[in-house]
Amino acid sequence: MAEMKKPKYVWMDGKIIPFDDAKVHVFSPTAKYGTNVFEGLRAYWNEEKKELYSFRIREHYQRLFESMKIMRLHIEYSLEDCERLLVEILRKNNFQEDLHIRHTVYVGGYGLYSSTEPTGMFIVPIPRGRSFDAEKGISCSVSSWIRISDNSVPPRAKVGANYQNSRLAALQAKQDGYDQPIILNSNGKVSESAGACFFMIRRGVVVTPPVTASILESITRNTVIELSKKELNLPVEEREIDRTEVYLADEAFLCGSGAEVAPITSLDKIPLGNGNVGNITQKIMKLYFDIARGKNPKYYKWLTPTYGK
Repeated sequence: MAEMKKPKYVWMDGKIIPFDDAKVHVFSPTAKYGTNVFEGLRAYWNEEKKELYSFRIREHYQRLFESMKIMRLHIEYSLEDCERLLVEILRKNNFQEDLHIRHTVYVGGYGLYSSTEPTGMFIVPIPRGRSFDAEKGISCSVSSWIRISDNSVPPRAKVGANYQNSRLAALQAKQDGYDQPIILNSNGKVSESAGACFFMIRRGVVVTPPVTASILESITRNTVIELSKKELNLPVEEREIDRTEVYLADEAFLCGSGAEVAPITSLDKIPLGNGNVGNITQKIMKLYFDIARGKNPKYYKWLTPTYGK
């Protein structure tokens, strides 16, 4: 794995500070128990316009505040404040490349797992390109791990501790020679992957599990649904999916801010369709990246420029 590139500066608890100075105490609830909520956001560099566009940050910050509500956390900043601070730290670093951004609200101090304060907040933008090879596609396996459920650790809240579920499934998949897992929920239906939502195309219909299938309510998922309907004129179904139905899919892909759009070419070593990246998946990928990079004026409403262009 390539070494992670570091930003020069991060925003943390009211200040812009050097990256290496951003620290949380080892005995804080966030270090001991994963008591934090966060958002992973993307920003894309447009070389022609010399502009860095953050993608759908209003929706991301709405979800951040929803996660805080579920986890009973509070901060002194508003949603609009968060948007402003994000742009501020991007400008300070003077980025001219693609980024993945982590915006976290955490419980600091020296409290217990039940502590809800003191809360801190940080924004860390990391230079990062694509996570997967879009031309080659990825291989997946059905995990033996079961997806967390709303009555245990709610998956619709984007909580740091939740990702141990994804981590275990991802480690198993990679140990077994696959790129990513497909995780089933407690009802034995397809839920999602490790930190990414699942889509398949079968008989010309775009299909994805419903929000009640123990998935994260993904902004990228909502983007794909809207683009499939409005731009590609494809029918979309949000419904339960059986494991074996995926074997019969013509195409499939994962999506998320980190994963972006990642084509799946096989599941459990069974080729999906002809075993190559499908035509519909390619169209969705092109739409997504053209929009996110500021090349489609129709969806400029989803973009927040960094340098004001």
